[in-house]
Amino acid sequence: MRVVFAGTPEPALPSLQRLLRSTRHEVIAVVTRPDAASGRGRRVTRSPVGRLADELGVAVLTPRRPAEPEFVAQLVDLAPDCCPVVAYGALLPEPLLDIPRFGWINLHFSLLPAWRGAAPVQAAIDAGDEITGASTFRIEAGLDTGPVFGTVTEKIAVTDTTGAVLHRLADSGARLLEATLDGLEDGTVSSVAQSTEGVSYAPKVDAAAARIRWDQPALAIDRRIRALTPAPGAWTEVQGTRLKLGPVEMVDDVLPQAVVDVRRSGVHIGTATTAVRLGRVQAQGKRPMAALDWARGARLQPGVMAL
Repeated sequence: MRVVFAGTPEPALPSLQRLLRSTRHEVIAVVTRPDAASGRGRRVTRSPVGRLADELGVAVLTPRRPAEPEFVAQLVDLAPDCCPVVAYGALLPEPLLDIPRFGWINLHFSLLPAWRGAAPVQAAIDAGDEITGASTFRIEAGLDTGPVFGTVTEKIAVTDTTGAVLHRLADSGARLLEATLDGLEDGTVSSVAQSTEGVSYAPKVDAAAARIRWDQPALAIDRRIRALTPAPGAWTEVQGTRLKLGPVEMVDDVLPQAVVDVRRSGVHIGTATTAVRLGRVQAQGKRPMAALDWARGARLQPGVMAL
């Protein structure tokens, strides 16, 4: 099949790489989000998917909005058989959906209908799910509501971060996506409507919502921080400094909520239950480091609170 691949971040790369290596499918163009400022220097950079396509000489389309008439005309001219999608990052208007004869096939990192939306792996870890997975489905007008072609499952370990789970799902999901496209071309795969039960949503988590609430139990805080690692990154404020938090360790100590206690064994913070020991942290404008090293340099006052 002639395919136009739509995707933006690193988790989309294994799928694009797999389709580029395929002997059955030809990637004739890539659609990705426009170049944007990123990193500490706020340099304008190409998306990971866009960079890979550039390196391999694949045409790159970067519409600001997929509904732009110019982009719609470009897609019509390309006449793809199918448009596979992995974490593209923008909603597709209905006029686009009918252009490829096999439709737009999305690889979504959840077991639909669970965790529809932009941040499914974050939501699964935050909720304490033990199993997650990935699904391929045909995109329709609703938010991740289309019929499902296939799934793969993945266990969530108690130490897993979103980054770790996404890394595994990106690889297994790429195989699923290729198999789905193969089956569509052969006429050997069929879709099943999603259940109306078990529906849940996973909206994007912005920086403001990533602030840790120390009045929650340690278990909830541990899950929340792992869910937000690496992006957008959980954070708190200590002694006027914004501090990005890496995964923590639950300990048996009991401290007043939000009190920061620095000791030889590490930096502990009180929660609604037992304390947690900080792992690696990053003060604003600084490099990541062990929490104890940060605390020694910050010269924290006795009884300081995490806010």
